[in-house]
Amino acid sequence: MNVVVLSDTHAPRRWKSCPDRVAEHLTGADLILHAGDVCTPDVLDELAAYAPVHVVKGNNDGPDVVAPETLELELDGLRVAMIHDSGAARGRLPRLRRRFPRADLVVFGHSHIPLDESEDGFRIFNPGSPTDRRRQPHGTVGLLRIEDGVLAEARIVPVT
Repeated sequence: MNVVVLSDTHAPRRWKSCPDRVAEHLTGADLILHAGDVCTPDVLDELAAYAPVHVVKGNNDGPDVVAPETLELELDGLRVAMIHDSGAARGRLPRLRRRFPRADLVVFGHSHIPLDESEDGFRIFNPGSPTDRRRQPHGTVGLLRIEDGVLAEARIVPVT
């Protein structure tokens, strides 16, 4: 299963329409995860033209973005949880492990800072933002490959 992970698209201020370099990764995706701050629901409609979308609500998402605060799902046997704001950087990994004890992987956003960290079989993953890089050198998206319940590959790739 090939999964594209996005966060913090911040439409329409930052995301006018799907950037070409993001669309290249979305083409052929089996699933899209969006870790919040979509800001306008039309982004979800645009993404759904590529693959099914799961989304959590971000702090900038208004009532027109219908999404839960957290989400837990199983993707090809891998237990995945999603939340927008994971809290302070210090102690993040153990805090998310406590918050989502059944998860193998927690996807989050909010900081716009790409992160892929793991410990003892538990992984946390922030794809960064494809459209609002803030202090990062590039806008980024995450790519996951899941095979038989195992996260076979996780990459954060530049798109700007």
